[in-house]
Amino acid sequence: MLNAYRRDAVCSICLGGLLVIAGLAAIMLPFVAGVAASILFGSLLLVAGIAHGVYAWSQRGAGAVLWQVLIGIVYLITALYLLVLPVTGVVALTFALALYILIAGIFEIAIFLRLRWLRGAAWFLVDGRVSLLLAILIVFRLLLSGIARITLPLRLREMAG
Repeated sequence: MLNAYRRDAVCSICLGGLLVIAGLAAIMLPFVAGVAASILFGSLLLVAGIAHGVYAWSQRGAGAVLWQVLIGIVYLITALYLLVLPVTGVVALTFALALYILIAGIFEIAIFLRLRWLRGAAWFLVDGRVSLLLAILIVFRLLLSGIARITLPLRLREMAG
């Protein structure tokens, strides 16, 4: 029993170390990490799109088959977009993440409003507010980054001309 615990502890420590290294690499190379994430999600969506297409034929009724095929097509189009244009996909994934965080924040605040009389419910409000703030920061970061990349060349062209 003790040997099994030690083996599990060693495996856990090794996994933790690898995750720390991967996290540091992602922080130091965010562009590479973003492109890798885009390719990974694209690959997963490709498999999911194919799975929806295969699953569609097990459905009964033309409507159910049609919906599964359409869902599969959306997955495949998104997958191809992420795989063919991974850099653009990073921006799309970032916006999707910001939208997800925004919606999650709204839901957390809604949960707080329903449970505010319970002890500890304030953490839902804190979580919701932090999520809203994070979503806003992500969107503004993208917008400001885009504005900077648009205005700099325009300004340089103006100075050269």
